[in-house]
Amino acid sequence: MRNVIILGSGCAGNTAAIYSSRASLKPLVVSGHEPGGQLSITTLVENFPGFPEGVDGPVLVEHMKKQAEHFGAEYVNGTVIAADLSKRPFRVNIDGQWEETRALIVATGASARWLGLESEQKLIGHGVSSCATCDGVVSRGKKIMVAGGGDSAMEEANFLTRFGDVTLVHRRDEFRASKIMLERARNNPKIEMLTSIVVEEILDVAQGFVTGVKLRNLKTGETSVRDVDGFFVAIGHVPNTKPFVGQLDLDPDGYIVSHGGARTNVTGVFHAGDVQDRVYRQAITASGAGCMAAIECERFLEAEGH
Repeated sequence: MRNVIILGSGCAGNTAAIYSSRASLKPLVVSGHEPGGQLSITTLVENFPGFPEGVDGPVLVEHMKKQAEHFGAEYVNGTVIAADLSKRPFRVNIDGQWEETRALIVATGASARWLGLESEQKLIGHGVSSCATCDGVVSRGKKIMVAGGGDSAMEEANFLTRFGDVTLVHRRDEFRASKIMLERARNNPKIEMLTSIVVEEILDVAQGFVTGVKLRNLKTGETSVRDVDGFFVAIGHVPNTKPFVGQLDLDPDGYIVSHGGARTNVTGVFHAGDVQDRVYRQAITASGAGCMAAIECERFLEAEGH
């Protein structure tokens, strides 16, 4: 019987592990299908407090993990594939193995939607990114391209004009973005919009960094190559909440609905990080959420005499 199981090993999960292990709860941390979370595919993190010259994303989350392990947290590789939150102790299935726990912290994060190109995956962290706030500054003075047609794409494109000229590409004729966000982007002289365009390949895997993008016009079939130094995918995120459908309150997009603080609709189950946060999605806010979840979890178990 575990006191607490923490699902996820990004900033939220690791911070929850640090706090709960220091409270002598001996948490079990399940790494998840993306160990380290979004930071594991980010190179330089320059906006996390305490690192004047920045820090590599994987290094930052590894330091958090070691800090939690120092205080007694146990880490296991695996992914939660099912859960039974109908009664306590809660049961979670980790790659076929059921574990029981008095409390649960869900920090499974939200995975960025990608275009599905092999070249895209190979260049993530080397010019390809899904977070303008995280990686926009490294594109200062460079040619930038954003793929997407919703509010997030408009927001990312506008933000990135702080660092350079932006080309926004969208595979449809019309944008899904709200009127106000679309107008804001259209009125920005540093944004060029291309519609009915799909990205076929990101160049250049052989060189190990982004040098350009191969595009195809869906109406004419014509292909072209455009020189870019930074490529940002802004087609949304998918919260990793599939095992909790029908048990935790989720919004229409699958994000956990908060019931105050870090609480969910199930007493004893807490949320932390991008699995609930669809607005900020930053390393520092995820860590703050992990702290909140751990403190609430500790108080919950203490009230029960554990």
